[in-house]
Amino acid sequence: MSTFDPKAAAKAHQHLHSHLPSEPALRVKSLESLVIERGLIAAETIDNWVEAYREEIGPKRGAKVIARAWVDPDFKARLLANAAAAIKEFKFEGNATGHLQAVENTETVQNIVVCTLCSCYPFSILGMSPVWYKSAAYRSRVVREPRAVLAEFGVTPDEEIAVKVWDSTAELRFIVIPQRPADTEGWSEDALAAIVTRNAMIGSQRVLDPRGVA
Repeated sequence: MSTFDPKAAAKAHQHLHSHLPSEPALRVKSLESLVIERGLIAAETIDNWVEAYREEIGPKRGAKVIARAWVDPDFKARLLANAAAAIKEFKFEGNATGHLQAVENTETVQNIVVCTLCSCYPFSILGMSPVWYKSAAYRSRVVREPRAVLAEFGVTPDEEIAVKVWDSTAELRFIVIPQRPADTEGWSEDALAAIVTRNAMIGSQRVLDPRGVA
């Protein structure tokens, strides 16, 4: 006669659900299937928009903002004072960046951004948010143990470097200005933008690699 093991059943249940899409993802997929089935939009159009946000609209837009801040001290001052206004110079404004705030990494500060309640994110300048940014594990842990989370990204700031966690909301979103790498003096804005990564603008990367870009 078989016996019921509640711990094994709970473990199996958790394992199965860990491989299922989140509820919002399921709803989006259902809606996508419905509009395609009814001929309201082509699947290729959806794919093209996703690709545009991932590769063209962002994070390349954000990278251009960072590159300008590195070469133009006046622009950087405007960006730090009022990021939402400053990015209008690029015509990048939108609902996701209407209340944008820029925070700067320095020799003594490492910033990292999270949205603990959901996944608020300035997608109009950073593109599609990464899966890990939306995960419950990241959202709950980074506020409690930011150094441990950073270490999992390969970032291990010295103890004298303060780690600041910024919690995004629907009304306030953040972009991190990473430190400009050494040996990039004289680079064009386009060359500088090419080394800026999405993770650096979220704060889960500290050091940018300029090799092979200039």
